[in-house]
Amino acid sequence: MKWYFSFNVLVGKRLFVCPPKINTFVRLGTLALGGTHYIMEKSLKIEQLDVYSLKEMDSYLTREVCDFFSQAAVVCLDNQNHSPGVTFQVEGDLSAEFQLFWPKVTQQMRDSWADMAESAEDGACCLAILIIQKLTKYKVIKRSRKKTGFDYWLGNQEDQYPFQEKARLEISGILRGTKNQIDYRVKEKMKQTQQSDHLNIPAYIIVVEFSLPKSQVSKR
Repeated sequence: MKWYFSFNVLVGKRLFVCPPKINTFVRLGTLALGGTHYIMEKSLKIEQLDVYSLKEMDSYLTREVCDFFSQAAVVCLDNQNHSPGVTFQVEGDLSAEFQLFWPKVTQQMRDSWADMAESAEDGACCLAILIIQKLTKYKVIKRSRKKTGFDYWLGNQEDQYPFQEKARLEISGILRGTKNQIDYRVKEKMKQTQQSDHLNIPAYIIVVEFSLPKSQVSKR
């Protein structure tokens, strides 16, 4: 029988807080004390993220473009019956969890974004750029041209204009898809970025799926 207790475990220089299972935890292993096995778990605090905070990030996109992408994202989340506070999973070569928040979605917004396939692509730009800003050293500095095989140029976050082009970003959005569909889209987009491999800079491929919601990130 497994028993769960609230206690702190010092492992090396790291203190793990082990409360009862009421929130989100990561299994660390077991600790034997006096013949009794205790479950050691670490409580994780999920970062809260306002979908409309994209315009406040240190990217080089205009506030109008950022709000355009943000509105598409919240309409897609609303379309898939999500409420503010939903957990957004980031998986693959980058890994994280965010709690997404947004203002009320109006019928006017839904009607403005009635083409949901297009909305998913634009909404994916919002969440993918937020992922880049939060989890890498890069920021979006410029829209790429057609036939390059990717969507955006990335530069170092600390740099100011004129920027140096340090990496590539390709984004794709799926309103509702299976794991196989997500994996296929990632492979498809990875192949697409090969058109610009002569640049010899990293390429990030981010596919956002809104029904879960989650994103799959690959770096090549």
